[in-house]
Amino acid sequence: MAAPSTNTPVRAENYRFLQRHIHTEIGIVLEDDKHYLIETRLAPVLHRFGLATIDDLCAQLKRSPPVELARQVLEAMTTNETYFFRDPAQYEAIRSDLLPGLIKEHQHSKKLRFWSAAASTGQEAYSLAMLLIQAGLGDWDIQILGTDFSSQILERARAGRYLQIEVNRGLPAALLVKHFRRSGSDWQLGDEILRMVTFHTIDLRKPVAHLGPFDAVFCRNVMIYFDSETKNTILRELHGTLFRGGWLLLGGAESAFGLEAMFHRQSVGKATVYIAR
Repeated sequence: MAAPSTNTPVRAENYRFLQRHIHTEIGIVLEDDKHYLIETRLAPVLHRFGLATIDDLCAQLKRSPPVELARQVLEAMTTNETYFFRDPAQYEAIRSDLLPGLIKEHQHSKKLRFWSAAASTGQEAYSLAMLLIQAGLGDWDIQILGTDFSSQILERARAGRYLQIEVNRGLPAALLVKHFRRSGSDWQLGDEILRMVTFHTIDLRKPVAHLGPFDAVFCRNVMIYFDSETKNTILRELHGTLFRGGWLLLGGAESAFGLEAMFHRQSVGKATVYIAR
């Protein structure tokens, strides 16, 4: 087996090939100065497939590569940064403003639906589930969908098992004690929360309106990786998944600018939300 190495600089034509390939396949825009990112992300793929350099990897991709190799290259280039109760102002806005209205509106059906569109390892979806339990909705029919491009990362999400460092990031101690149990050196999420969330792979650039309607959609820190045309396409599709009056929650560096006919921007406490018209 060849000894993998990322010390050999990728040739300029192969870097351009990877830029085009990644943009075509998953829509992510890779800037001209991201050599280090490519080398870091793809090093494990080189190791698993016994490839010596990224140039060797590019040669494989240019020839009908094994399906698993092609998949792992793309999944390696997605960003999976997340943690419990990230952007706490948004969760507070849901608790204080969105939920009281939804509870009143759905008091007879007792059914609510939410979507974590870039779920990664699941902390976002599970944070919402814990919030809903805290709000006294444990006997309601709560459906939370978590989706991501990476099937590997969703396997971790489904397991609901987290490292100590992961539960240390954003998770209040009281919720750790209530909803998790020790499993070796890790923490295992309890069945009550696990049952509230289902996970599926999805490409957000594809039509998604059939997934809805949802009362709220999280799509945070995703659009920053796409070009303007792709962002607008995704936002239009997300609008089609929301009930009228449903909330879209974006990352702090993202907005629905230019789609004011679809979304009303509103400040709720310290959070900014986009309400579907």
